[in-house]
Amino acid sequence: MQAAGHEQVTFFYDEKTGLKAIVAIHSTALGPALGGCRVWPYESEAAALNDVLRLSRAMTYKNSAMGLPLGGGKAVIIADSRADKTPELFEAFGRAVERLGGRYITAEDVGTEPDDMVAVRRHTRHVAGLPDTSGDPSPATAFGVYNGIRAALKHAFGDDDLRGRRVAVQGLGAVGMHLCRYLHEDGAELIVTDIAQKRIDQAVSEMNARAVGSDEIYDVECDVFAPCALGAVVNDATLPRFKAKVIAGSANNQLAEARHGDALKQRGILYAPDFIINGGGVINVADELQPGGYDRERAYAQVAKIGEKVARALRLADERGISTEAAAVTMAEERLRQEGVGA
Repeated sequence: MQAAGHEQVTFFYDEKTGLKAIVAIHSTALGPALGGCRVWPYESEAAALNDVLRLSRAMTYKNSAMGLPLGGGKAVIIADSRADKTPELFEAFGRAVERLGGRYITAEDVGTEPDDMVAVRRHTRHVAGLPDTSGDPSPATAFGVYNGIRAALKHAFGDDDLRGRRVAVQGLGAVGMHLCRYLHEDGAELIVTDIAQKRIDQAVSEMNARAVGSDEIYDVECDVFAPCALGAVVNDATLPRFKAKVIAGSANNQLAEARHGDALKQRGILYAPDFIINGGGVINVADELQPGGYDRERAYAQVAKIGEKVARALRLADERGISTEAAAVTMAEERLRQEGVGA
C-alpha cells in the first residue's frame, strides 16, 4: 500500500456463501473510487492481492485521464466465474461494498456481468453498470479502443485509414469481438486468436479473419497488435517477438513492468497507453452518476474523444522524449495535482 500510495485495502469473507473478496481503494482525491469487480480463480491470496493493487492504481489514472470526478478502486473475488457464481455470493459482496460507506463504487469486470450487479444492488446503492441503466460496458470500451487505434495510426503513419491495415487481435471476448467488427467495417485485415474455438470460428466466418494459435499471435507481422485479454502481455519474453508498428488494445496492465514502455520506445513500437485507450467502459458507466441518470448519446460522445486523449499522450511523449506510458501517467498525475484535494 505504501509503495503505490493506496488508501485502503479490505479483505472480506462470508462463510455462508463462500465469498472471498478484496477491495482496494487507491485514491479518492477526485471523488469516490470507481472500479469493477473481477471474479477469477487466483492461485493464491497473494496473487489476488497483487492483481487488485495493480488494477486499482490503474483505475485512478484511468478516471483521472478521462476527466471524471472519480477516484480509483477495484475489487476481486477469488472464485471460478464458470462454476462458483450465485446470486447469494453477489449479495454478500453487496453487503461488503455497503460497509465501505460510499468510498468505493463497483461495476462489472472480467468474470462479472450486469445481472450480477443486480444482486449487488439489493444491498448497496454504490454500484453501476446495471441492465436498466448503462448495461454492459464492453461495446463502449470497444468503441473507445477503435478511436484510439485510429489516433495511433495517424501518429505512426500520418493517416488513420484502416483499409488494408493488418490488425492482430488477441482475445475475442465481449470487447475484442466488438472491436473486430469496427475494424472489419473499416476494411482492416484481421488476424485473431482466443482460448475459445467458437469465438474464433465466429470471427473467421463473419469477418473473414485469419486464425492463429495463442502463442503465434506475438510473431504476426502486422500494423497493429491489439491485446484484448488479460494483462502483462508486453514482457521480457514477448518483446523481441513483436513485429507490429503499434500496440493498442483493451487489456488492462498490458506492460508487465513500467520499464517495458521504455523498451517499446527503443524498439520503435508505438504504444497506446492502456488506461487511456480502454477508458470507454468507465466513461459509459460513470454517466449513470450524472444528474438525471444515464444518457447513451452523451456517454458515447465522450467515449469518441478517447482518440484525442490518446493523440495528446503520444504528442507529449514525443515532446518530452519519454515513453508513451510515462506521458499518460504524467497527464493523469497533473490532473490529480490540479484538481485533487490532498492529491
